[in-house]
Amino acid sequence: MTDPTAGFGERAVALAGEHDRTDLAAFLTRAVRLDEAAVVRLRRRGDGVLAAWIQTGFEVLAARIVRGTVHPADLCVAADSLRAALTASVGTANAIDPGWAMDSAWRGALPPDEGFVHVDDVPARVLVELAQQGVALTRDAGAQGPPASLLAQEVLEVSAGETAGGHETTVGVPMRMVFALGAMGFVPTTGRDTMVADGIAADEVVRVRTSNIWLRLDARFGSVYLRKSGGLGLSVI
Repeated sequence: MTDPTAGFGERAVALAGEHDRTDLAAFLTRAVRLDEAAVVRLRRRGDGVLAAWIQTGFEVLAARIVRGTVHPADLCVAADSLRAALTASVGTANAIDPGWAMDSAWRGALPPDEGFVHVDDVPARVLVELAQQGVALTRDAGAQGPPASLLAQEVLEVSAGETAGGHETTVGVPMRMVFALGAMGFVPTTGRDTMVADGIAADEVVRVRTSNIWLRLDARFGSVYLRKSGGLGLSVI
């Protein structure tokens, strides 16, 4: 199969369709709302898709998968520049120039694509309600943003039940992951505000997965990841 980015230049992004272009643009819009100077990392995967990553500011990574490719295979660019290029290319199938490379601006490693164990599924409404409570606490305290103690607090415990060896896998989900999931708009809702639980279907779930190093929440529109070795007290029992 011909690489749609071939011959375009040193840097290029090609998306499979308009839906993928819209998805990536929405992801970048959320990223820029969190940080006007956000950097997005684009990484080509071997199954015909690319992953877009951003650092949310909650010490949590957020990722969105779209159909497409990127050249080079691992590239960091300014989120606002890529969003502008996507907007300017609406209605075309051409590869786009994502902007200047900013690889030096990315700090830290990415989670692996595989190696995660499914713990359990949690109703999305539960997580959004927790986020609402956290926002209310922050507002009542008159703080400019969530305090570090609240971000680190484990607000949900999820268990997988006993395995064949008789061991139970249990993980604690901290508020920082709940905030990041809501801020990125990864849970579908009928309203404009993803922090409103009433607009979320009762059967909509968020999948909790874990590895030795990472904790992961998968929602319909994207995933958030937390490195468990970051001193936040997370553990797998």
